[in-house]
Amino acid sequence: MITVEQIEREIELLSPGDYSRLTAWLDKRRNAEWDRQMDRDSASGKLDFLFEEAESENKSGKLREGTLITSHCHPPTATT
Repeated sequence: MITVEQIEREIELLSPGDYSRLTAWLDKRRNAEWDRQMDRDSASGKLDFLFEEAESENKSGKLREGTLITSHCHPPTATT
């Protein structure tokens, strides 16, 4: 089995174009996993407190029009 260290060494040898393709693929993979985790957490009720908090703030007038997020966000991506 290939080690992380071997992968890191090989990445250092990539052309700028191939490196860009690799990081785009990794970002896409990370975002897909984030989506799956958010779906699991939402289905299990782990995120209900966020909806309840937003609803409470909306009722009390603390939530401005257009600030309620109705879909999940993606995690930040690594920058180089």
